[in-house]
Amino acid sequence: MSVEIEVRVQPRSSRRAVERQPDGSYKVWVSEPPADGAANEAVCVLLAKEFGVPKSSVSILRGHNGRNKRVRVG
Repeated sequence: MSVEIEVRVQPRSSRRAVERQPDGSYKVWVSEPPADGAANEAVCVLLAKEFGVPKSSVSILRGHNGRNKRVRVG
């Protein structure tokens, strides 16, 4: 079973973390810059670890070039 979640990304952060927001969305901090998809890749790795699924089970559906993303997990 897969779920779709809303994610707000903070690239170039000093920490790497995932935090669930009160509205049910997630905020993800990654240290990678948003160039060449590095931040998107880091987001997928972090979310896979958070949800206990393989990295291949996490995909960005919308928002590849922005901070607000729609992500499918599972």
